Amino acid sequence: MKTSTRIRTLTRLTVANRASAVYLALVGGAVAVAALEPLFANTPDASLIWVWPALFTFPAFGFVAWLGEAGWGGDAPAWFLVGGIVLSALVQSLALGAAWEGLRGRRRGRERLTTAG
Repeated sequence: MKTSTRIRTLTRLTVANRASAVYLALVGGAVAVAALEPLFANTPDASLIWVWPALFTFPAFGFVAWLGEAGWGGDAPAWFLVGGIVLSALVQSLALGAAWEGLRGRRRGRERLTTAG
């Protein structure tokens, strides 16, 4: 398999299916709301809005949070945490896309077998 074909397949699984697109839209919306919150809120707890994007990407973001704790002792820079949210969302979107494609492939294969009779 050529490298360009592998990259195209990974891209298709990550962003070009319904399940991944809905998930990335959800995470992107949460990140957009969290980024815009300081413009509209003057409360001191406005930074807690970043909990939502982290929760939407939790299984993978748990590893990023652990790295931040190990590397910076709980005081990780914002670029690391936001980058971790983005990377976690892409990794989980790839896994979701692969699962979606696998389920669709099984369903398609089953339909071919049942209509042959």
